This record gives sequence, structure tokens and C-alpha cells, in this order.
Amino acid sequence: MQTDFDIFIIGGGINGCGIARDAAGRGLKVGLAEMKDLGSATSSASTKLFHGGLRYLEFFEFGLVRKALIEREVLLKAMPHISWPMRFVLPYHPDMRFETETPTSKLLSKVMPWMKGRRPAWLIRLGLLMYDNLGGRQILPATHVVDLKKRPVGEPLKDKFEHAYEYSDCWIEDSRLVVLNARDAEDHGARILTRTKVVSATRTGDHWEIVAEADGKQTTYTARGLINAGGPWVEDVIRNAVRLNSSEGVRLVRGSHIVTKKLFDHDKSYFFQGEDGRIIFAIPYETDFTLIGTTDQEHTDLSEKPHATEAEQDYLCNFASQYFTKPVTRDDIVWTYSGVRPLYDDGAKSATAATRDYVLSLDENGPPLLNIFGGKITTYRKLAENALKKLTPLLGGTHPWTAGAHLPGGDFKVAEKEQLVTDLQAAYPFLTPAWALRLIKAYGTEAKLILGSAKSAEDLGMDFGATLTEAEVKWLMSREYARTAEDVIWRRSKLGLRLNEDQVALLEGYMAG
Repeated sequence: MQTDFDIFIIGGGINGCGIARDAAGRGLKVGLAEMKDLGSATSSASTKLFHGGLRYLEFFEFGLVRKALIEREVLLKAMPHISWPMRFVLPYHPDMRFETETPTSKLLSKVMPWMKGRRPAWLIRLGLLMYDNLGGRQILPATHVVDLKKRPVGEPLKDKFEHAYEYSDCWIEDSRLVVLNARDAEDHGARILTRTKVVSATRTGDHWEIVAEADGKQTTYTARGLINAGGPWVEDVIRNAVRLNSSEGVRLVRGSHIVTKKLFDHDKSYFFQGEDGRIIFAIPYETDFTLIGTTDQEHTDLSEKPHATEAEQDYLCNFASQYFTKPVTRDDIVWTYSGVRPLYDDGAKSATAATRDYVLSLDENGPPLLNIFGGKITTYRKLAENALKKLTPLLGGTHPWTAGAHLPGGDFKVAEKEQLVTDLQAAYPFLTPAWALRLIKAYGTEAKLILGSAKSAEDLGMDFGATLTEAEVKWLMSREYARTAEDVIWRRSKLGLRLNEDQVALLEGYMAG
């Protein structure tokens, strides 16, 4: 039977959109349905990092860390507009403790009981040495020791912190990553259906019949294979849409973040270790703010939208205040966000200890069904490759191709970003430096397509505030699937931090019209 698609994907987060891009580029007919906006759940609520996961070394997750470290620079080269290198400062003090359930903590408690759960300096140095070398580095600089008494990074910190380790990781605009993968998938022939909920998926002979609902209307699609990339809803899709029994499941872990007024003036981030064994990051954010997170809390009810509880906000403020000279309080918070991570349920005792690696489960009892459990944003491209490695023998398609292939707007070298900003300002003199930088960091080489032949800001149409113009909004609606003001100001950008209620209402009215 001739089907509508070779592969139909349920879920428009980073895993679903990454698979759609890879599969479409292999010549397969791909459909993807996302019940809300692209990246509207977990994939827009991360800590915004491409990182190997330094703390996962304590759980002996060496394979996961190696995979992620190798991917950092592959991804950095493919999307230098929405990702960039970042240096992290890890202050050291003897009071630092392990999370008691880690394999490393248990091992040291047996062989060195006098340490009483402390993280010794030599162990941190060993971990950072592994972190520098497990995946190889071509762009990112290595770790070095910092004298906090002599460096600007030490100024915001309490006097008891005298030394630190500085290492490399990468920043990523997570929700823009999702959208650009979807765009590239569509450019390769995929069909991207947003605000489209899959009601049911049924095996019928040699294919799947998928019933999806959008704007109150149901449509039936057919496909030779089905991928469940539902993220936190992966179990719900298995049981209620596909109607199968499965012993596999996810462990839902809520990660909450706070965004505060700017807490320090330099461009480096902090990796803070707590006396309870946990860690948090404090990261320069959107020029004028600081991002602090994350928590690890069990989240049992998907009908309850995740949010940063008062207890979590207090926890993050108190944690950061153990390091900063000036205490961080709830009054400093300007925004919070929270996401649910669908970790594979491996039976770990705590949310912190649950594996961050992904599991791909293939059901071949009829036309194939691939269920995606877990995963992290840094390894999304490898997850897509491995998903298709399981499916291409059954469904066809050409070879892997995404390593080294840039995303839309990313066709320039990492070191050329500053020159792109300079060139954009030269071509459009009415742009302020901050406006030009924002456009390059969002759209890369495509910024000129948005600005077109404009000779002045007025040529870009309505001004919604904070450098957001009608020309940019039209681009986001026609090329990046945006339908509401929330899509624009919180997922395609973070201009929600700068727009007032009247400006948001003006934008919402314009988009609705």
C-alpha cells in the first residue's frame, strides 16, 4: 500500500525534530505532529547548555559523558549563531560534599572513610582531567586553576573561596535549536504539523493509521513506521494513543530555574557545589540577567503544569547565597521556568541518580514502533542517528549525513560571529550594537533576509518594543511556526523579559489578526 509517510513522529521536542531532520535528509517521507508549539515542554526549559555532564562522572556514566563531549564541538560548528563557547568557574572549598547515593561517594566511603563524604580537591582535578580528554577538543580551551583573589571572577564570591578550576562547556538556545531542526526537516521535504494532537495510532496490516486532531478537525494519516518521541508523554502515547502494554517507562523529574537581576559583571559562569552534594549553575543570561538552576524534584502528575515552587526558588536562592557575598533573595527574581525531564526509569533511588542516557525501544510486532525514552539535548543528533540505525533496515533511506551539516543561518565559522555583527551594522546603520548582536545570535546569516532592503527602522513595520519589529514577527510566523505572542517572546526569543503587558497585548492582537 502507498502510505502518506515512511515515518510518522509523535512529538515536536528536540528528539522528534532531530529525527525528522535526519530522516528527511535520507530521502524518507516524514510527518511530525506536535500537540502544542514546537519545543513547548522540556526542550525549552533546560539549563541551555551543550555539556558533557561533569557531575555524571560521579555516577560512572563514562559512555554518556564521552558521547556528549564529542558532540559539543560537532554541534558548535553546525550552529555557531545559537550556540557559543562558555567558560565555567568551579570554586573549591573543603566543605563540599558528595550526593550520598553516587557510586563514587560509596566507593570513597569504603576506601577512605575519614573523608566523611567530602569531595577532595584531587578528585575534582581528576574529574576535570577526564572531562578535558574523554571526547577530545579542537576549539574549546582546557581546564586551568584560578586564583580567586587575583581575578575578576573572584570578586562576587565570599572570601573563603580562594581557588577555583575553570573549564569549558557550551551555551545553546534550546528552543531555537528545536525550531531550526524542524525548519531543516521541512526544507528536506518533511511535513511539520504543530498544534496537532495524535488521538490514536493503530496497526493495520503493514502500516500504521494515525488519527490526529487540529482545530477541532480530525485527519487520518498512514505511515510505514511510527516513532514515539512524546518526551514526558511517551508512556501516555504508548498506553492511550497506541494502546499497548509496556513494562518500560519514564521517571519524571522537574528541573526549575530562576532568572535574577544581573549578579556579576563578567562573562563567565559558575558551577557551584553544595554541602548537600548537589550542584547548580549561575550563568550570564540575556545580557542583563543571571540564570540559576537547576533543581531535581520528582514530578508525578503531567496534568499539573510544572512551575518553580516557592520551596525550589528558596532552595536556589539559598544555594547561590552560600557562594555570593551579596545574598540572593526572592526579590532579585524576575522570571522563573520549569520543565519535566522524562528520564528512563532505571530504578534509581533518587531523581539525581537516575540515568540521563537515552533508551531506544523497537517494537516489531507488525509495522515498526520506536519508543524514545530519556535523552539530553547535547546528544540529540546522535540519538536521531541511532534511532534511524534501527529503522532504516526496515524502512530504507540513505546514510547518516547530519555531522558537519549546518542548521539554517549557521553557515559561518565559530570565530566569525563578531565579524557578522559588524557587517550587519555596516549594511544596516540604523541597527544599534545590541540589536545587531541579538539578530545574529538568533538568525545568523539569515538576519539579512529578515531585514531585506530596509533603510531605516520604520521600514521594518510596527515596533512592538525591545527591537522586535513587524518584519521579524512575519518571519517567525511564516518560517518558524510561531502562532502566538508566547511563541515569539519566550521560545523564539526571550524578549518577554523586556516587553511590558501593553506591548505583549499589541503583539498578540497583531498575530491573531
